[in-house]
Amino acid sequence: MTEFKSEFLRTLHERGFIHQVSDEAGLDELFATETVTAYIGFDPTASSLHVGSLIQIMMLHWLEKTGHRAVALMGGGTGMVGDPSFKDEARKLMGTETIQANIEGIKQVFANYLDFSDGKSLMLNNAEWLLPLNYLEFLRDVGQHFSVNRMLSFDSVKQRLDREQSLSFLEFNYMILQAYDFVELNKRYNVRLQMGGSDQWGNIINGIDLGHRMGTPQLYALTSPLLTTASGQKMGKSMNGAIWLNPDLLSAYDFWQYWRNTEDADVERFLKLYTTLPLDEVARIAEGDINEAKKRLATEVTAMIRGRAAAEEAAETARATFETGRLDLSLPTAEVTHAELTEGIGVLNALVKAGLAASNGEARRHVASGAVRVNDAVIDDDKLNLSENALLPEGVIKLSVGKKRHALIKPV
Repeated sequence: MTEFKSEFLRTLHERGFIHQVSDEAGLDELFATETVTAYIGFDPTASSLHVGSLIQIMMLHWLEKTGHRAVALMGGGTGMVGDPSFKDEARKLMGTETIQANIEGIKQVFANYLDFSDGKSLMLNNAEWLLPLNYLEFLRDVGQHFSVNRMLSFDSVKQRLDREQSLSFLEFNYMILQAYDFVELNKRYNVRLQMGGSDQWGNIINGIDLGHRMGTPQLYALTSPLLTTASGQKMGKSMNGAIWLNPDLLSAYDFWQYWRNTEDADVERFLKLYTTLPLDEVARIAEGDINEAKKRLATEVTAMIRGRAAAEEAAETARATFETGRLDLSLPTAEVTHAELTEGIGVLNALVKAGLAASNGEARRHVASGAVRVNDAVIDDDKLNLSENALLPEGVIKLSVGKKRHALIKPV
């Protein structure tokens, strides 16, 4: 379908969110005539989601904004198994304490996109119904509906087997548990739609089939494209590691800079996907100066997740740093003790502390390539020690790697 009656599907279609839908006409009719509850699952493999998950969060945001009910499902139960979809090897198993701590970290982000008051949207945990399951009863009541032959035909499974990589029985059960989630959510909360990335299509269809066999109303699937940048890089990663959504893992400034560095060809697409700006305004911004468009993209995305004040502060810090050349004390800052600075801190260690390198080895390579500056002066000695003599009048040491990455060392 190219024309949708329902505001939700029309919005997703116009902004580029839709990859596949199990029954476009049926789902469109459902959204046009009812208040629909839909969900997306998030596995708590870390204490924060990264930018790669932001497209899913935005889909839930638009679901709520168009008058429907969004469910963010935390995988407290399935996280103990691990999703094998398109993974080269089994994920490291996590204990319940680690999983719960990760869920608490992940929850922080959703309040910026969804309204959980008065049941408008829900945050649930599948551990609620998965952990109490009786194994033999589950095998009898649910396992009978799954064909091993069909499960082996899924691309996510075939790729592992074709590479002669082990697929454990534990992981093989993940798709059964995810399918059961869909059925259980329908029974408990009248969920009719599961959304996810295109790599989840097979798992979601499993849930629809299981629901049909277990007597649910018609269920639906909708997936988004797996996004890459114009140059083919996977969303959520950068040269410096994952672009985390939580502020304790990535500063607002670094988050803003990630979007500011968007490739030219991606700017209009990302404005549609990651902001709520009207499409006519997106078109106008995209037709203007490309660098101004990138700044607007960075500010709007950062404002949604970190707040408008933090976004504008990050934008001003970038302007001060790159356009006026003055030192901005709101740059990402690593604190050290006066005693450490008196003794002298190796420049490699300082780069790691400031988050400008992941290891001493990486820091050394930056120095060797001439990319490192201390107080705007290029250095070529990887054994350089920074002491109080390096402090600027503002009481900090400015470190830079390349033209766009800056941080401060501050004694406390």
